Amino acid sequence: MRTADMQALGDVAAEGLTVLNNLARGMHRGIAGRVFTSIGPTARPVELVHDAIAGAVYDALGVAGHRLPPALSAWAASGLAFDDDPALDERPGIAEAIAALNGIYGDELAERGSALAAPMSLRVAGRPVPLTAQAITAAYPRPTEELAVFVHGLCQTESSWRRPPRPDADIDDDRSYGERLAEDLGFTPLHIRYNTGLHISTNGRDLDKTLTRLLEIWPVPVRRIALIGHSMGGLVARSACHYGREQNRRWTRSTSQVVCLGSPHLGADLEKAVNAATWVMARLGETRAIAELLNLRSDGIKDLRFGALLDDDWGEADPDEFLRNRCSEVPFLPTASHHFVATSAAPAALGAVVGDHLVRPSSAAGRGRRRRLPFSEDAGLTMTGLHHFDLLNHPEIYAKIRHWLSA
Repeated sequence: MRTADMQALGDVAAEGLTVLNNLARGMHRGIAGRVFTSIGPTARPVELVHDAIAGAVYDALGVAGHRLPPALSAWAASGLAFDDDPALDERPGIAEAIAALNGIYGDELAERGSALAAPMSLRVAGRPVPLTAQAITAAYPRPTEELAVFVHGLCQTESSWRRPPRPDADIDDDRSYGERLAEDLGFTPLHIRYNTGLHISTNGRDLDKTLTRLLEIWPVPVRRIALIGHSMGGLVARSACHYGREQNRRWTRSTSQVVCLGSPHLGADLEKAVNAATWVMARLGETRAIAELLNLRSDGIKDLRFGALLDDDWGEADPDEFLRNRCSEVPFLPTASHHFVATSAAPAALGAVVGDHLVRPSSAAGRGRRRRLPFSEDAGLTMTGLHHFDLLNHPEIYAKIRHWLSA
């Protein structure tokens, strides 16, 4: 393991222990305060002694939790680190765990400069591909004029696109969408990995820069680009299109399709529920510490509350305000056709409420009572009986994607 990775793990452990200590302290304080208040002034001397002892204990635990993990990781790194080892985020299994951590806490990791918060990158076989002509030529030995860019969802990596189909899908072919598009339509599949804990607009800007640079060094002229995003990835793709069009980027003029698979264009109900719950809990002494813990969730997750795509959607806002939708309407890229796939649980009545267990069909299709995205009537596919991650590899969905990209 590399020195930077060991140090990053130590820092994460220290932060985790600090958060848990603060949670225990806050709940203890809230419950004790309620008890002493109910007794009245006669309990004041006992309360002072209790608070002094409890404060000293929590302070000591806080210092130990903050200092010990980094010290232990530094000691381990001095004797066990091998800086020529692959990075942790290049190892299967570990990379997925780091992606989950980034989804929950990645904005803070990036702000601290943690080695676990890697910047957006193209990935081949789990390894980042530098955006140089030599590296691109080596990574893509058979480049084509048509590119299919895959953008994963929250807490995931590009490996999510290799998810096998459902056992009841009645198909023997377990290849990914990218592999099939390469053989069937001649697209070169490109897989993006990014820190899903950052704001969607931050990742949108980074995707714009990545694609701009990619077209400058791609070995052959690019005739057509298709963006395919799952869940949050669809929102990142739309954000990139907005910022790319503002700069009149060449890649936006080459983009002909944008496909969003289960993307919460109008927001995700789970994030709305957590926002409402924390708002209530923050007003009670006994649960205020729990609310503070839940409010540590990342900027990327909070952007999913209403589908925030732009910097202006969050720049002047309190991220924990109660269910206020500040999102601007973002026009579709005029040069591209836009498509959606929505799915819901069965039976239909239940699916209308819970959707695919994470995103409701109305949000994935952009069809709300107050907001409506300009998808054309025949631009989408709505299915029943699938959950959110079945969208990553399903024969009917692939057939529709192939049809859209063949047009």
